Amino acid sequence: MNDRSRPRPWPRLLLALAVGALAPLMARSQPAPETRLDGFNVIAALGHPFGSDSANASLAEAKRLGARAIAVIPFLWQPTPSSPDLSRGNDMTDTDLRAAIRDAHALGLAVLLKPHVWVPQSWAGAVAMRSEEDWQTWFANYRRELDRIARICAEEKADALAIGTELVGTSERPEWASLIGTARNAYLGRLMYVAHNPEEAETVAFWDQLDAIGVTLYPPLGADDDRDGRLSVMRRTADRLDALAARTARPVVVGEVGLRSAVGAAAKPWESVEERSSAPAPALQAEVLADWLAILDRPSIRGIFIWEWLTNPNAGGPTDTDFTVQGKPAEHVLACAWTHDCKQDHAGIEMP
Repeated sequence: MNDRSRPRPWPRLLLALAVGALAPLMARSQPAPETRLDGFNVIAALGHPFGSDSANASLAEAKRLGARAIAVIPFLWQPTPSSPDLSRGNDMTDTDLRAAIRDAHALGLAVLLKPHVWVPQSWAGAVAMRSEEDWQTWFANYRRELDRIARICAEEKADALAIGTELVGTSERPEWASLIGTARNAYLGRLMYVAHNPEEAETVAFWDQLDAIGVTLYPPLGADDDRDGRLSVMRRTADRLDALAARTARPVVVGEVGLRSAVGAAAKPWESVEERSSAPAPALQAEVLADWLAILDRPSIRGIFIWEWLTNPNAGGPTDTDFTVQGKPAEHVLACAWTHDCKQDHAGIEMP
């Protein structure tokens, strides 16, 4: 990677712009807590299961930063995108899932259960069957797992349930109407589906059966130093969400938005550490999240979940290049937006 692709330290002017963009968030009164879901997608780190002292310490730190909610992610696994053999993963037991909800509630955090389908070397959006018989099997398996999660959601009084996440290749299938009925029978709370970017969200036909529109936001944002271009992309994305909310009469919850703290991350915000190694760029992550929070500050958006936060309280740090914001300047951006306490050196960046 050549030197031109490496971001320069944030100058004072750029920092001021980001802080200024957050000013509307800081100035206006907070909505009623029950109307918003703002916080983190929390991933169970190896050795730090939900229910452990370390996981509770990590959740408490998220709360201290101003998070009001967490999204807990039980994974469903299938071996290939075309395999109908879907089942619950072994990353989180039902006991762990219940502990996550109880411990979050004990801290005063709302909980969204947000199941993800995990496909090795692929992603949920690639799931597509080769025959109608396979589709029937896949949906039967998915229904079984969704019903199980929805019942835990009801028993533990979770605050919201996503019936699926980024299942682009399935969301136009007719089976979703029946799946929503399955979830409603088990759980009487707030239901949503989390679509992949506005492109999928605009094609979903079952929003009228749900309580909210969920969406992940990972559009290409261009070069790391092209803030004007990035802001233009973000505004167009948010405008599309406004239009969708108006058309469906449903609020929008951003189920995921995030960025690796890595050089070059803006071009492909979805790209993982496994896909590309890079030098750390914690200031870039902080700047991009500040911009997203400012631009998504509009009445149609009723919650934003940052990707990601780990149950390991010592995760992250300035040399980490993954998505977690822990121990990085982005923590201060979020605390400033969520608590209106911006007294700390914003984003913890060393000024020139």
